[in-house]
Amino acid sequence: MTWKLDAPLVTLSDDATTQKNEALWEKEDLGGLTEDNNPIPLPVVWLVVLTVITAFLVTAPLWGQRPTAALYSAYINSMDKPEVLSAKDDVEAMQRIVAMNKGTSNDALLERHPVTMDDLRMIKDQVKALEAKGVDMRDYTVVGNQVVVANFEGNYRPDGTRIRQQPWWDKGYTIDLFYLSYFFLAVFLIVKRLPPTTWQPRHGHGSH
Repeated sequence: MTWKLDAPLVTLSDDATTQKNEALWEKEDLGGLTEDNNPIPLPVVWLVVLTVITAFLVTAPLWGQRPTAALYSAYINSMDKPEVLSAKDDVEAMQRIVAMNKGTSNDALLERHPVTMDDLRMIKDQVKALEAKGVDMRDYTVVGNQVVVANFEGNYRPDGTRIRQQPWWDKGYTIDLFYLSYFFLAVFLIVKRLPPTTWQPRHGHGSH
């Protein structure tokens, strides 16, 4: 199973492995279901590329970007306003809170991370406590009903505290790029371990 790297776009297998694979391919008829050794059609390749690009474009910014305490602080500070307290139920109260806080740079993220009045009640005291401490609310992530220190480790501030905010270059895409690269590399290595596409199995019917 020696790797052959002189022509990676043709095959990554050495001659002995290629001959062994060809013999096995000819021997195994898969119950009469034969399989030719054709390259992946170019339109299919471009379709996959187009799918990946489209997926990134329509999800910018990614829905998986983590919500911070700063994202909901304005909502929580609006909970005790008279127009919210006078709402007939939680649904109407939430609608009023959302309407009162429209038109900010957080609109897109709030749309991707909607909350209910019950959600706000569960994190209200924690957010208020952080505000009282005077900390940077962007350093804290909302995970379910808990507000926790974000698991990012950035530079240190002059006061010695550490910036724990999602960096501008990582808005959820880094892990996607890693797994996409891993997937395409794995597929390439698997496909190119096969015999070159210039060879076609005969399946016992003579040469093609």
